[in-house]
Formats: sequence, structure tokens, C-alpha cells
Amino acid sequence: MASTLSDQLEEVRCHAEACLYSTGSVLEVRAGISAMANIPLPPSAKYRYIAAETMIIENGVNNNRKETIGSLQRLSTALNILEKYGCNLTSSSRPKYWRAVKHNNPVFRATVDAIQGGRAVLCLYGYSNQQPDGLSFPDEVVEPDIEKVAAVTLEVMSLRMELDMLIKEAHPHPEFFERIIPSLNQKDDFEPISDAVAIPSSLRESQPLYMSLASLSQSPTSAFLPVRTANASTSTSISTRHTERANHHRTVVTSSKMRKNHSSLLSWHCTHCTRVNSNQDILCETCERPRLASSGSAKDEFPQPFTITEWQCKSCTVVNAGSSILCEVCERPRLATKPPATPTRPTPTPNRPAAPVLGMPGDPDSQWMCQFCTYINYTPASVCEMCDLPRPEPTKMRVKLHPPSQVKKVPVLSVKPKDPPMEDPDLRRQKLMREEGLKLIQLIRDGEKKGVSPEEVYTGMRVSGDGNILPCDWLKAELPHLLDQICATAISSRAADLKAGQNQNGTGTAEDTGVEEGEGEQTRGGGVTLSRAEAKLAWLSAGGDTERAAKQALRDRHSKVKELCSLGFTDEVRCQEVLRQSEGEVRGALSLLQRPLMEPFHQRMWSDQPEPPIDINHPDKQRVCRRLLAVYDLPSWGRCELALSLLQERTAPYSLDDVVQAVRESHDRDFIRRVLAKECPICLSEFPHSKMQSLTSCQCSVCCGCFQQHFTIAVRDKHIRDMVCPVCWEPDINDPEHLNSYFSTLDIQLRECLEAEVYDLFHKKLTEQALIKDPKFLWCSHCSYGFIYDGDQLKVTCFQCRNSFCAQCKKPWESQHGGLSCERYQSWKRENDPEYQRQGLAGYLRDNGITCPNCRFQYALSKGGCMHFSCSQCRYQFCSGCNNPFHTTCAVIHCSVTGLHAHHPRDCLFYLRDWEPGRLQALLQNKGVEFNTDTPPGTQAGLCGVIEQKDESGQQTDSACGAQTQPGHAGLCEKHYREYLVSLINSHSIDPAPLFNANELVLACRRYQVDDARGELEDDVTYYTRILEKLIDEVPLGDKVPRKK
Repeated sequence: MASTLSDQLEEVRCHAEACLYSTGSVLEVRAGISAMANIPLPPSAKYRYIAAETMIIENGVNNNRKETIGSLQRLSTALNILEKYGCNLTSSSRPKYWRAVKHNNPVFRATVDAIQGGRAVLCLYGYSNQQPDGLSFPDEVVEPDIEKVAAVTLEVMSLRMELDMLIKEAHPHPEFFERIIPSLNQKDDFEPISDAVAIPSSLRESQPLYMSLASLSQSPTSAFLPVRTANASTSTSISTRHTERANHHRTVVTSSKMRKNHSSLLSWHCTHCTRVNSNQDILCETCERPRLASSGSAKDEFPQPFTITEWQCKSCTVVNAGSSILCEVCERPRLATKPPATPTRPTPTPNRPAAPVLGMPGDPDSQWMCQFCTYINYTPASVCEMCDLPRPEPTKMRVKLHPPSQVKKVPVLSVKPKDPPMEDPDLRRQKLMREEGLKLIQLIRDGEKKGVSPEEVYTGMRVSGDGNILPCDWLKAELPHLLDQICATAISSRAADLKAGQNQNGTGTAEDTGVEEGEGEQTRGGGVTLSRAEAKLAWLSAGGDTERAAKQALRDRHSKVKELCSLGFTDEVRCQEVLRQSEGEVRGALSLLQRPLMEPFHQRMWSDQPEPPIDINHPDKQRVCRRLLAVYDLPSWGRCELALSLLQERTAPYSLDDVVQAVRESHDRDFIRRVLAKECPICLSEFPHSKMQSLTSCQCSVCCGCFQQHFTIAVRDKHIRDMVCPVCWEPDINDPEHLNSYFSTLDIQLRECLEAEVYDLFHKKLTEQALIKDPKFLWCSHCSYGFIYDGDQLKVTCFQCRNSFCAQCKKPWESQHGGLSCERYQSWKRENDPEYQRQGLAGYLRDNGITCPNCRFQYALSKGGCMHFSCSQCRYQFCSGCNNPFHTTCAVIHCSVTGLHAHHPRDCLFYLRDWEPGRLQALLQNKGVEFNTDTPPGTQAGLCGVIEQKDESGQQTDSACGAQTQPGHAGLCEKHYREYLVSLINSHSIDPAPLFNANELVLACRRYQVDDARGELEDDVTYYTRILEKLIDEVPLGDKVPRKK
């Protein structure tokens, strides 16, 4: 059975959810919710998402049934609000602010936030992000989960419907809720009695209207008769008259309608949250909404004089429907509104109930109902006792209320209609004023359409006096002539005042006439001419009186002339003329007066002549400051004065541009002086900071002249790696990563300070530096020109000198090289070239000279002497014997050397040059490699002819060795003969370790970090043999040592 009910619940749930978030009708959704509510399953099994049973227990458990019902009503109200939140999210047209729920919303605070579990339901909707003022969706959520929101909303609707049925005692299965809320099983002390009471048919005629409940319970209920109320004293006498009922206790049975009317007068239901409030309350205690229209029988017995169908939001002023709770635009709640206006029709008077029921003393005919809070007040009170609002109409209720008879209703006596009251003079006056006001408003609106101001309409209506002529037509026809008349009156009045003042010999003051002394000549010269605009303003301010307007126009003109004179324009005749031209506008007159003064400036500004230089020694300092402020756009007047004071110092020869730039950056005088007096560390001269240059790699600053000279010499005569700071010689640009970033910023600085020829050479060297890293880059063996070669042939022709050389061995090209490899060509040359044979091993060492491992540039030099070699092309520092780099920052682990050094392999010339020639020859003989010992024919006897690099007077030159040769060394000195033997060892990859003695073997193991620990019972032969094998296996020969090609 349980599985069948669960399947039925799931089917109903799926159908209702689909209808809720799709295009299903409202009836289908309600039918699905009703079907879910009627399924006989407990809340814990029926609701999947919301914790229904927990919410009911936390919000509904109380001491008695009445409190429990009230708590369930509040829970139902909160679920109603949550249902609206869910419906808004599932709707296709969601509100504008659907992403957030505010805590300061009074509806939310009084309903959802007042129950336990309300915020949990909002979290199920998706409001999971906690904000300082409420809840919101997470920022990454673009749209709500419609299906989940629909499922949660459906459960909220179903639980609210079940609670409503439980409150109304209409739930089909209340036992599920009585089990979790025991207080629902308790009964109230007084049960309501229905309108119809079952009375036995035998007692219908004889029994009175009031009888005991015990007698009713003993009689068979065969028929029902409505019980009618009677007077309390009459019922008491009837009940106690019978002898058998002397000791019987009477229970008065009153009609439910009477109790309902009485309770409705003592309380009212909120139309929004169904809260029962006291009659003295104006706002609902739960949702804080005003009491507008009561529900139930009170609405039928006491109808409201009108119905509010719409309300205006106090926040955004939009007009909303009367049934809506939140504003449609800003979603703010509907708070208490102002009381509505008094209706023009007479207020219908409700039927007056009996005074004992109301419990109010006084004459019932003097009652009046407050139209806002519906409270019944009594005259002579003119203000409501509940809401303190005035009584709208002092008229009395026309229908009199009579108490009912003890036994039957007494018909209402006819009332003679009263004569209509006489019209109140005040009301008539107010009505007339209202009509005139509406007429004036209409005239003003018509005037605005025609470009006439409201003041002109009102004044024209007063002056015209004829109601048949429209003010706009009168203003168009008569106002120009009237303004000319005002201007003429003003001129004549001014002339008369001046004449009267002259005749009285000064008895009348200028202030009385509005004329100052000295204006008589001006009047005789033509008088004051007013414009129509001034006359019109004066006419409007005078209310249409022409004489007052003329005097007012003269006073206004006089005040305007005084204002212009206070600004420095003393020619009153000119002031009068410009005021007439500008129609009385002071700003326009001031513009006309200033135009001649600005004429020289305009001519200088638009002329082709250059701007004259600023003379800092000009006596007018303010003029100089104004020029500085206008030309150099300094921040303030104080900065201009500071710049001028610095320029006028005798001991500081600053230029104007340097001072202006320094003052624009700071207002500190000492700091500006330090900025303007920077010392160049190269030439030791002082320059302003703007004339100093600095690199981005250091904090050094040099003057522009030294900066330009240093980099010009570096570009022309030195390598590109020498283009560093001339003071601290930073940065170290051997690092390729720092090289690119450094030259990218240096290029911008050199572009502005170097000459065009030098700058092009810098770019050429920078390009060569980048091309060296290309594996296809070749150096010409004739002219040292570098270029990219993409061909696959051995013969390469230089683009610079047009000479050819071999792309592999870099030797000058000869016709015999064609078709032969480089090794076969070298063998042929040794056998057939007499010159080559004459040079002997010196030529061999020259051909197998030094090759830079970085740029592959070849040097026909020997490797003897100092093994530290620096390439002249790329400035790469390396060992000429093994090609390993020399560096100061070592990457080898456990290296303790801090200076410039290199790590050499054991077959490097660095170690083997100390061996005797016989030992080297023995190593070659062990491997079967032939070597020369005889002096070649034609060689100069006694002197070594190997070319090597020598340092002479600070300059490096290439010349012959010139050392004494030894017999059996093939015509070479001992140093170069050793070099010759080591080159053969390296070319054949011969390991010199087998010829190491004991000390050399142990030292080599320690140098290359090979474990040389000796066993306890290990003899010398076994020990040295073992570590020799370990050295050969763990430490290979040098990978960069030149080998046989």
C-alpha cells in the first residue's frame, strides 16, 4: 500500500512540477497541489526537499490548541511569501531584482524571517550567498535551476494547503499532524454553537426559546429549529417560572451571527496575512500593513465607503494594483498610505446594531464611522479616537437604528426627509476660487504652448480687464505699445526730476529721485533710453501699473550702471549705451565694455608674429606671473611666484624652461634647487635634472654631452657589449635574457642623442649580434664580414669582398678543393703545396687555431700561453683548449672558487701542457698515432714560426713566436710542440688517465668528485686500478674539446 501511495505521489509531483515551470495552466497546478495534499502520507515521507516535519514542530508546538493554531497560521503566511519567491523565479518574466532578497524588507522580516526554516527554503531556491543586507545568488550563477526551484515551490504550496486545511479542520488525515503536535488534540473550553440547534418536535410548541443544554441532550434530535434571541430579563423570567426548573442553571444560546458581529467590531482580519488584530490597531501586527478593507461578515454589515483599487509606491512613485504587495518596479513593500480623499457622494450609513451588543454609551443617532480605520465614533468628537484623523463630513447618519423588540422585530418608523441645507458662503467662495484657478491654469498652459510665460499671462489678464479677450491675443496686440509708453514715461519722468532738483538748488537729494549728480549733461545729450526688455521686466514686477513700471525701470537701470561703475568702467554714458544694446543684461553689457580692452590681445593672439619672450626683470611682477600661468600652464599662482623668485636669483643661472619644469613637479624650494644643480660624475659640471641622462639598469646620471660622447665612442670603436653605463659599468650583458631587454630600452635613448650615422652603425652591430646565434651564419675568412648562407655547396662567395672560401673548413677556396672533402683537401695540400710544406707544423697549428664556440669566428693563432681567450667579435670568454666558458658565477655544485675561472676536462691543454713531450709521445704511441719529430725542409732553423697573439704596450698584436727550437721537436719550440702533441691526442679522443701517477689519479678523482675511499684490506695496485676504472666510467672526456673532423 505504501509503495502504491509513493508511486501515486511521484506521479502527481512530476505532473505538477512540469505544469509549474512550463506553460501549464493555473488550474492544473492547483489540482496537482490539492492531490498531493490529500495523499495519506506523513510529512516526512511526502516532502523530499523541505524539512516539513521539522518546520511544523519548531513553529507549531505550543501549550494549547489556540496558540498552536496561531503559530500554524503564521507559518502558513510565511509559506505564502516563500511561494511567491519561488513563482517569481520560475516565471518567464522574472522581476528586475530577482537575484537578491533583502533583510530590511518588512514583509520578509515579519514573515519568512520570523519562522524557523524560512531561510533554508530560500537556500534551496538558490539564495546561498550571504550578503550584509540579505541573501543572493552566487556571482557565477547566471540563471536559477528552474526544475529544482519548481520542485521546492510545489512542496511549499502543498504544505501551505495542508496547514490551511488543518486550521479550518478540513484536513482528511489530521492524525499525521496530531502525532507530531500533541496540542492539536486538546479542545477549547467553549465550542461555537451553530445557527441551528436541534430541538425535539414535542418541545417546539411548549418549550421556550432558552433551555438547558442538558434537556436538549436528553431529547431526540428529530428536527431543527432556528433559535431567536430575546431580551435577557424576559428569558430569565421564562426560564425560572416553571417549578421543575427552580434549581436549573440556564445557558443562553445566542446566534452565531450576533457573536460574529460583536467579534467583528472588536477585531479585524488583515487581508494580506489573515492576522486577527484588535479594533484599536491601525496597522497589522504581523506584516505592518494598514487596515483597508475588513473580511467576513463585518464587510457585509459595515461596507466601506469606497474601495482602494491602486496605490502609489513612495520610493519610485509608480502606481500599482491594489491587490499587489510589492512594487512592480522597485519591489519595495507597500507601507502605510495616506488617507484617501473624502468622496463627493454621501457616505452610506451602515445598519446600526443594538447598543447592548456594541457596548457603547450615548445616542446611537450621533454615531459616525472613520473612513480610514472604520472605528465608530460619537459626536461631538470631530477627530477619530483611534487614528486621530478628522471627521470628513459633519453630517449625521440619515438612517436611525432602533433596538429590536423582545419578541419580534419592530418595523422602522418612517423618517421625514429634512430640507436641504442652505449653501455655505465659504463653500461658494471656495467653489468660485476653484473655477477661477482652473481657468487660469488653462490659460497658462495655452500661453506656454505659444511661448508666453505664466507671469505675462496673469499680468495681461489683470490689465486687459475684458474676459472675452484672451491674454495671449492681448499681449500680442497691445503689449508693444504699452512698453513703448513705459519707456517714454521713464524718459519724461527722469527729465522732470532733474529739472525739479536744479530749481530747488539741491534741496532734493539724488537718492530721492533716483538720479546722481553729473547726469544732467547725459540727459540733455539724449536722455536714458530703455529697452523693451527692461520695460517688460519692470511692468511684470509692478503688476501691470505703467507709472510704477517706469519708476522701477529707472531704479533698475540706475543700479546696473552703479554695478558697472564699480567694476572699473567710469564712463556712464557708455554704460547706458551698452545696457540699451544688451537689453538690460549686465553680463552682455560687460562683454561689450570689455571687447575694446581685449582687442590688442586678440590681435597678438591671431597674428603671425612669434610670442614675445617673457621678461623676468619686468617691474610688473603680476604681469610676469600671469604670462607664466598662461604660457606654461602652472598649477597655481603660488607656483608662478616661486618660479619667478628662482629665476631672479643672481647666484643660480637657471633657464626658464628648467625652472618651470622643476616647479611643476614640486613646491619645495630646497628640493627644486637640488634638482636644478645635479653634478655630472664624468665632467663634474652642474646641470638641471632635465639635462641629465640615466640608464634603466642603474641609478647613475650623467649629463647629455657625456652620455652622447660615451655611446658614440662605444658604437664606433668598441664591441656592442661595451655599451654599458660609463660610471658603474652596469649591467653585465653576458646573459642573453638581460641582453634583449636592455638593448630594447637603450635603443629609445640612443635614437634621440646619437647622430644618424652612429645610430645606423649601432643598429648594424645589434643585428649582427642577433644573427651570430643562427647556425647558418658564416664569417668571411678574407674580410671578417658575417652573413647568412642557406646553400648546400662548400664554395661560398662573400657579399662584401666577393672572395670565396669553404663553408666547412673556412679555408680560402682553391680549385683543387672542388669535389674533395676538407680532410682529403688538407692531405693533398700537405703533400703537394711547397709553401705549406715549408711552414711545417706551424702551418698545421695555424690551420687548427682557435675557433670561438659562441660565434664560430676562427683565429689563426696558437693555443699556448694564457688559456683565457676573449673573442673580439662577440666578447665571449672561453678556454682555448677545451672551449669551456670563463665566468664569475659558477653553476657547478660544491665549487668554492669566487673569481673568474673555468672548469677544464682532464684531456684539456690546460692540464696536458705540463707533461713532458716524451710522456705525450708515449700516450700517442700506445694508441698507434703517428707524430712528427723532424724539422721540415725550408724552415728557418733555430726559431719557432708559429703565429700567436702578444700584448705589446697595451695592444694585442699577432706575430711569430720566435722562441728557440729543440731537436726532435719538428722545428717548434717546446711549448708549441706540446700543443701539437695535445692537438693530436684531442683529435683522436685519447684518454690521458691511464698514464696518471698515483698523486695525479687521486687529485683528479677529488677534482671531479669521484669517491676515492680506500678499502681496509685493499693494496695499492688494486686501489689505484679500481679508482682509475671508476674515473674513466663516471667522468667522460670534454664534450667541447676540438676533435678530428
